Amino acid sequence: MPQLGLLHGRSWAALLRQLLRPPRVVCIGAVYSHSQDQSSLQVVEAVLTSQLKPHQEKSNFIIKTPKGTRDLSPQQMVVREKILDVIVSCFKRHGAKGLDTPAFELKEMLTEKYGEDSGLIYDLKDQGGELLSLRYDLTVPFARYMAMNKLKKMKRYHVGKVWRRESPTIVQGRYREFCQCDFDIAGEFDPMIPDAECLKIICEILSGLQLGDFLIKVNDRRILDGMFAICGVPESKFHTVCSSIDKLDKISWKDVRHEMVAKKGVAPEVADRIGDYVQCHGGLSLLEQMFQDPRLTQSKQALEGLGDLKLLFEYLTLFGIAEKISFDLSLARGLDYYTGVIYEAVLVQTPAQAEDDLLNVGSVAAGGRYDGLVGMFNPKGHKVPCVGLSIGVERIFSILEQRMKTFGEKIRTTETQVFVATPQKNFLRERLKLIAELWDAGIKAELLYKNNPKLLTQLHYCENMGIPLVVIIGEQELKEGVIKLRSVASREEVAIKRENLVAEIQKRLFES
Repeated sequence: MPQLGLLHGRSWAALLRQLLRPPRVVCIGAVYSHSQDQSSLQVVEAVLTSQLKPHQEKSNFIIKTPKGTRDLSPQQMVVREKILDVIVSCFKRHGAKGLDTPAFELKEMLTEKYGEDSGLIYDLKDQGGELLSLRYDLTVPFARYMAMNKLKKMKRYHVGKVWRRESPTIVQGRYREFCQCDFDIAGEFDPMIPDAECLKIICEILSGLQLGDFLIKVNDRRILDGMFAICGVPESKFHTVCSSIDKLDKISWKDVRHEMVAKKGVAPEVADRIGDYVQCHGGLSLLEQMFQDPRLTQSKQALEGLGDLKLLFEYLTLFGIAEKISFDLSLARGLDYYTGVIYEAVLVQTPAQAEDDLLNVGSVAAGGRYDGLVGMFNPKGHKVPCVGLSIGVERIFSILEQRMKTFGEKIRTTETQVFVATPQKNFLRERLKLIAELWDAGIKAELLYKNNPKLLTQLHYCENMGIPLVVIIGEQELKEGVIKLRSVASREEVAIKRENLVAEIQKRLFES
């Protein structure tokens, strides 16, 4: 094969011309006979075609975001920021500190932490250094941070993007790239107090976002493991059976049973025993019923879980949120790192809403206890008990965005409070001096980037952008030492002394 890279500085066009000439010998980094001219020409043509192909295909190039991702418009960003403000304000109200971690981690830090979901992790191409993966959630990086810094106690919140290689369902707020808002309490504390606070935080956030009625399902991995054991599931299959049970909010028990029997090798009679339990849900009465169950109480693990849940319900009653909580034996949370209490919040739909795909978004918040995760990163296996929650921002965003569209709510994309305008030409310098005064006073202000804008254009801009106040400066105002202050809504104008302008604006903004 000719070494086509050795062209000795000649262009492809020059090389092609040489190949088309009749001489017997062609030099392309080496000497070939005339019999090889034709094959050499074919190779060069193929290379030229590949070089030109990207340019030829450019006209057919589709500009789009990658599958499972999206841009957020200014209007959407306003909604997103309002959601995040409610969430982060709640986290801070409960004493959490902010934390951030890298968007990617060492691949070995993420492996064997997510069970069957590990296949959804995005691996990055090796660039000749460390093997890396995009973070799948914010919990494992938090545990790594705790272990790396040898911390024994921390209450933290983290807002950041995560990535998962799953099939996106955009209409239901499921993406491959999405934002998570996490709150976690790490440290050795008395049982169920931090867990109860996490559930209280979920209630505060969902109520604050005014999403409608909601329910928080709770269960305990120790109850599940005890249930699997007394039903006859081999311990080696606990995690894989748990991941099947976790699908009960998406598919029927019949389909889950089929998966366990046909794909995971669970005996049919074992699956039927599991079905007797996982189709139960209720409140304290169900909890008391499980305490009387002769089979379940044979499991020490299950009894520990039931005891903690009973204590948890006592604290939730004191917090005034027990009516929002349901003990649900079908709740499994498929991630491998959960060790105790688990929970998941869902919106409660009316019969009229049941057909609305936009409300069938699944869980809008979830979390649980993971006492062994930090120890997995510690060379000596020292454990730091942790419990936390994650708010499903994208799913909540889908619901609120659709409601705004339904009710035709207009969204302001800026927070501008005052617009600096003039009716006359050659007043740019005066406008710049005036707007600088407003900015220096902490007032959010704008002007048009033109030397001589028309007054009507400036006023229309204010109306379109929802800016409440306009300050107008012209020759007459400059001569009298005043500024006209105009209300965009009422169109009323008053003359204010220049030195009193900032105070008057601040007063009006405070009153509004």
